[in-house]
Amino acid sequence: MFAAGRHWVRRERVLLWCVLVAAWEAAWGQLRYSVPEEMPKGSFVGDVAKDLALKLPTLHDRGVRLVCESRTQYFGLHGKTGHLVTAERIDREQLCRLVEKCLLRCEVIIEGEMQVYEIEVEIRDINDNAPSFNHVELEERISEMTAPGSRFPLAEAQDPDVGRNSLQRYELSGDEHFSLSMQTGPGGDQRPELVLAKALDREEAAFHELVLRASDGGEPSRTGTARIRVAVLDANDNAPAFSQAEYTVRVAEDVPVGSALLTVTATDADEGIYGDVRYSLKKVTDVGSQIFHLDLETGAITLIRSLDFEEGDSYELEVQARDGGGLFDNAKVIITVTDVNDNMPEISVRSALSEISEDAPPGTVVALLHVQDRDSGPNGQVTCSLDDGIPFRLQNSRGNNYRVVTAQDLDREAVSEYNVTVRASDGGSPPLWSSAVLSLRVLDVNDNAPVFAEARYSARVAENNAAGALVLTVRAADADWGQNARVRYRLWEGRVRGAPLSSYVSVHAETGALYALRSFDYEEVREVGLWVRAEDGGAPSLSSNVSVRLVIVDENDNAPQVLYPPPASGAGWAGVELAPRSAEPGSLVAKVVAVDADAGQNAWLSYELAKATEPALFRVGLHSGEVRTARVPLSRDAARQSLVVVVKDHGRPALSATATLTVVLAESVGELLSELGSAAAAAAAAGEPSVSLTRWLVLAVAAVSCLFLAFLLLLLALRLRRWRRSQLLAAGSGALRGVPASHFVGIDGVRAFLHSYSHEVSLTADSRKSQLRFSGGSCCDTLPARPPPDEPAPLLAEDADGARRADPAAPPVSSSHHACSATPPSPASLLFPTRVLCRVCRMRFRYKEGKASFLLLSPTCVRISSSEPMYCMISKRQFSLLAGSAIFQTAPVLEWDESVLEGTVNGPLYNSAARRFHCSQPFCFSLITG
Repeated sequence: MFAAGRHWVRRERVLLWCVLVAAWEAAWGQLRYSVPEEMPKGSFVGDVAKDLALKLPTLHDRGVRLVCESRTQYFGLHGKTGHLVTAERIDREQLCRLVEKCLLRCEVIIEGEMQVYEIEVEIRDINDNAPSFNHVELEERISEMTAPGSRFPLAEAQDPDVGRNSLQRYELSGDEHFSLSMQTGPGGDQRPELVLAKALDREEAAFHELVLRASDGGEPSRTGTARIRVAVLDANDNAPAFSQAEYTVRVAEDVPVGSALLTVTATDADEGIYGDVRYSLKKVTDVGSQIFHLDLETGAITLIRSLDFEEGDSYELEVQARDGGGLFDNAKVIITVTDVNDNMPEISVRSALSEISEDAPPGTVVALLHVQDRDSGPNGQVTCSLDDGIPFRLQNSRGNNYRVVTAQDLDREAVSEYNVTVRASDGGSPPLWSSAVLSLRVLDVNDNAPVFAEARYSARVAENNAAGALVLTVRAADADWGQNARVRYRLWEGRVRGAPLSSYVSVHAETGALYALRSFDYEEVREVGLWVRAEDGGAPSLSSNVSVRLVIVDENDNAPQVLYPPPASGAGWAGVELAPRSAEPGSLVAKVVAVDADAGQNAWLSYELAKATEPALFRVGLHSGEVRTARVPLSRDAARQSLVVVVKDHGRPALSATATLTVVLAESVGELLSELGSAAAAAAAAGEPSVSLTRWLVLAVAAVSCLFLAFLLLLLALRLRRWRRSQLLAAGSGALRGVPASHFVGIDGVRAFLHSYSHEVSLTADSRKSQLRFSGGSCCDTLPARPPPDEPAPLLAEDADGARRADPAAPPVSSSHHACSATPPSPASLLFPTRVLCRVCRMRFRYKEGKASFLLLSPTCVRISSSEPMYCMISKRQFSLLAGSAIFQTAPVLEWDESVLEGTVNGPLYNSAARRFHCSQPFCFSLITG
C-alpha cells in the first residue's frame, strides 16, 4: 500500500515536470511534436492554434504560414482547424540515415504580427525494414588442416531501422562442423563469426552448405538470410598478413572523383596459388559501397563519388586479404572527411513586407530571415549585415533567425522606395557570401501642406475688362503622393466696397486660375486684395494661404468734361466774356475749366484754340486753359468774337471735348449789352426763336449789382475783423520782414512761407470763440535754426496734442491774454496765392484774412454733420469731429465753421510740432494766381 502511494507521487511529479517543460517551451515560442514515419498524407501531428493560443478566424487574416528547413515541405498547416498535418509520406531512413534521433524543424510565421514560432517534430522509427546482406551468396575457403575452434568473420547484415527495430541476432543452420559465435566490436556492434567445431576432411566432403539468418527486434520480427558455401581445401601453411591492422586517412571533401585515397597491402609467404592474395570488402555500409572502390588485385581504395562533409564526416571499412588456399587476414580502414568551405550561406526570407507607412515608428519589423551554412566550424559561422546609409538595421532574434527593423523615421518625400540588400558571409578562407534583396515601398502619409510657387502674387488688370477674363494663375505643389497631393483652391471670403469678394473674382478649384467675374472700373476700384487657400486631399487635409493683389490699370475711357464755360442754353449765349479794346497783349480774358475722371496720363489735359473769329487775336494756354489776348484789339476787329477751344487728354487714343466762348470787345457794360442785343436781334431776324432779351438783361444787371453790393459788404466786414484782431494781437508783422527767400517753399509755381513759423487756429461752431495760438518757437525775435535734413518729421496721423507736448510751457494767445511779445505774421507777409481751385468741383477758395487757411465757397465737396462720420466727397477720406474741428483721419486736417470748410494750401497742413507742412492728398487742390 505504501509502495503504491510512493509510485503515484512519483508519477504526479513526472507529469508536473512534463507540463512545466511544455509551458516553458510554449512561452519561448517553441513547440515539440512526435509522429511515426510512413504516416499517410494529411495525418494529424499537433494542434498549433491551440498550443500558441491563436484564434481560428484570424489565421487567414493575420497571414499565418508554415516554413520548414528541409527542401521538401513535409508538413502543412490546416487553415480552418489550425492543425499541423503531414504534407508528404515521411521515410525516416531516407531522411535521417546517419542520425539516430530524427528531428524536422519548422517555423510558424505570423506575418500580421511579424512573429516566429519554432516547431520540432521527431520522426519515430517503425519496423519497416528487414535485415539484409550485401551478398546473399557467401563463400568461405577453409583448409582441411584447420584446427577446430578456428574463427572466420562473416559478412554483417544491415538494418536501417534503429532501436529495437534494428538488427538484434544471428542464427546459423545446416551443418554440425560449424557453429556461430558473436563478437562485440569497438562500437558495441555484434559481429558474427563462423567457428570450426569439427575437423574437416576433404575426402569426406569437399563442400558444406550453411544458412545464416539475421533477425531484428520488431513486432513482428523481420529476418534476412544469406547462404554460405564452405569449400574444403588442401593444406596451406601461411596465411596473408596486412602491413597494418588499422589504416587511417584524412581526405578533404573536395577531392576529385577517381583519386586514390590509400592502398592496403597484405603479404603471404607461400608460393604459387597459396601465395596469391586477393582483397575484398567484408564490412561496408550502403553509402560507403557507393563512394569507395577496392581494387581486388592491388588493394587500392579509390573515390567513385564526390564526398560531402555535410552528409558524412567519417567512414569505416573492413578489408580482407585471402590467399588461394583460403587463409585470410582482416584490416580496418577509417576514412575521415575534412570540411572545406564549399557551401555559401543560405538566406531564407520567411516573411517580408512589401509596403510600409512613412509614419511607422522606429523598430517596426520589416522582414524575418533565416540564415544557415551547411559547413561546420568557422566555415559555418555566418555574419549578416546591411548596406550603409539606409534607415534599417538587423536584429538577431534567436539562433540563425534575424529581423530587419526600421532604425529611424521614414520620409517618403525623400526616398519613396528601398531595395534593402542583406548580405551573409561565412568565416571561411576565402569567405563565401550570398545576398538577398528586399524591395520595400514607402506609403505616403499626409504630412506636407501645399506650397505655393511664389510667396505672393500680383497682377495688373486693365479696367473695362471682359467678364470672365483670366487674371492670373496661382500654383501650389504638394510633396505628398496620390490623394494627399491633390490640391484644390478656394477664395477667402471678403468684401470689396461693401460687395462680396466672390462677386468680383473666382478661382478654379482644380487649376488655380483666377477669373474676373465683372468689368472693373478704375474710378470705383483701384486695387483688390484677396487670399487664396490651397488644400490637399488628405484626411485631415492640410492647407496654406497666399495673398493676391490685383492692381486696376486705368484706361482712357472718360472724355474731358468742361466745367466752364457751361453748355450753351437755348439762347445760345453761355460763356460770354468781356474784353476791353484797350487790353494789352497777354491780358487774361477767360479760363476754360475742364476735368477728366481718369488718372495719370489719361487725366493730363491740354487746351488749344480750334476755331476763332480772329485766330490771331487770342491764344489759349496749353496746360492752363487761360484765354489771353495775343495782340492789341484793332478797330477793324469784330466786337463779338467766337472762340472754340478743344480740350484733349493724353490717353491712347486721346479723347477730347470742346468749349465755345463768346468774347465781346467793349469798354463798358453798356456796350456789352448793346452788342448782345444786336446779336439777339440778328438772330431773331435770321429766324431763330424769339426770346425776351430785354427782360433777361435787366435781371442780369440786377443780379450783378446785388452781388457787387454783397461783395462790398463782405469786404468791409473782413476789413473790420482784421483791424479788430490786429488790435488784440501784438504787432509782430515786422518780425518777418527781411526773411531770406530760402525760408519760402514754392507750390505749383507760387511761393508760400513754409518755414519754422507756426500758428494754430481753432474754430468752433461759434466763430466768436475761435482762438489763435502761436507756438513757442514763433515768440522770439530771432528765427530758429532749420532742423537737420535727416531729422524725421512727425506726420499728421500723430496725436493732435503733439505740438502741445513738444512745448508745454507755451500758453495760448487770445484776445484777452498775450503770452509773448512777438506778433503774428501778417497775411501779406505769408505770400499765399489769392485763389485756390478745387480740381473736382472747380470751386474757388479764397484766402481768409487773419488766418492761415482758406474758405470754401461751395460745401458740395464735403458733407458735414456732427452726429455721424464725415467724409470728403472728392478723396473719399473720412473726417472725425474733435473739439469742434473736422479732421481727416488719414489726410490733411480741415477746420470748419458754420458749415464753411477751411483748409490749407494745396491740401497740406502745417504741423506746429515739426515746424513743417505735410501733404498726403495733393490731388484735392490746385493753386492759381491772379
